[in-house]
Amino acid sequence: MGEFLKDNYFTLVRVILMITFSVYGIMFMGDNQTGTGVSVQVLLLVSFYITAMAVKEIVGNKWRFFFYFVAAVLLCALYRVGGSGYILLVYFMIYELLLLIEVKVIWFLIPYLAVFINTPVGFMTQFLVITILCMCYIQYKFIFLYYKNQMLEETKTQQGLKRDIEKREYATRVELKKNILESENRVLEERAQLSQTLHDKLGHNINGSIYQLEASKVVMDKDPEKARGMIQAVIDQLRTGMDEIRAILRKERPDKKQMALLQLYELCEDCNKKGVEAELTNEGDLTKITDEVWEVILDNAFEAVTNSMKYSKCKNINIAITVLNKMVKCIISDNGIGCDKIEDGMGISGMRQRTRAAGGTISFESRDESGMNTTTPGFTVNMLLPL
Repeated sequence: MGEFLKDNYFTLVRVILMITFSVYGIMFMGDNQTGTGVSVQVLLLVSFYITAMAVKEIVGNKWRFFFYFVAAVLLCALYRVGGSGYILLVYFMIYELLLLIEVKVIWFLIPYLAVFINTPVGFMTQFLVITILCMCYIQYKFIFLYYKNQMLEETKTQQGLKRDIEKREYATRVELKKNILESENRVLEERAQLSQTLHDKLGHNINGSIYQLEASKVVMDKDPEKARGMIQAVIDQLRTGMDEIRAILRKERPDKKQMALLQLYELCEDCNKKGVEAELTNEGDLTKITDEVWEVILDNAFEAVTNSMKYSKCKNINIAITVLNKMVKCIISDNGIGCDKIEDGMGISGMRQRTRAAGGTISFESRDESGMNTTTPGFTVNMLLPL
């Protein structure tokens, strides 16, 4: 009911004014009539006039001028039959017309010129009525409608921003899946290349060594010196092969940064599949992060995300890695229920030990369900590690 009155208060004010002016005209006519009272013809005209004005409010913009014209014709007939007591309805109709058409605020002051018209209603009554009408219609036309349209525009803007955010989130998820697939494909290609290289190098080397060992068995009794030479050649060949394998493995070993990011992306994707929106963001030059620091970030991230998925009842998890000048900051947070008191269990103790061993610092923040503990929602892990 309160919302209805707030949205339609001006319509109710206009209905009250229209009925009041109609009743005033009927009473004015009765006071100046010598007969038995107001005629049925006048009452019908008043009823038809009020009906036409009511229909004008519920039809579309295309028909409003038509029903306004019908109401104006009925008012003219009412003024002719009922007399000058209905002059207040004439002022009301003038302001209704100004409301229908787009005019400047100065036009709403023009009806004041009518107060100088000599009517039985009187100067003061006309002046007060026009002042009331002017204030009501100006307030509605140039203040209420302005703020209402402004609120509608703000609502549309907010909805547009919400749609843009949703589109960006969708694009981020798509890009995340794309990066994961590309990383997985690179890993598979690297594995296939490594397998082929090992097969080509190691396979031929071992096969050749086997053939030479078989041959040395044949000549061992007849020519021991030649057999020893063949065995030494096999040893040298295998030693060379081992050096080549080590060189291949060093060359083909995947970049730690890429592998770490791939594992974090896969961790986020696994959370998304389980119904928890997880996002990984990074800022700065990730190549500055050493392999040891990546190990700490990975282990602590897996521990923190696992705990969030198990205990926090969260809907969102964020992993943010920021590379600073001489430090790297990693924040892992969720929007779950949090906890009233943070206690060092196996998981938190392990995170502390790994971080301290790398020369960094770690802290934990949480807010309980009542929101009285800290300003941080859910649970947050803050890591600061040296580069």
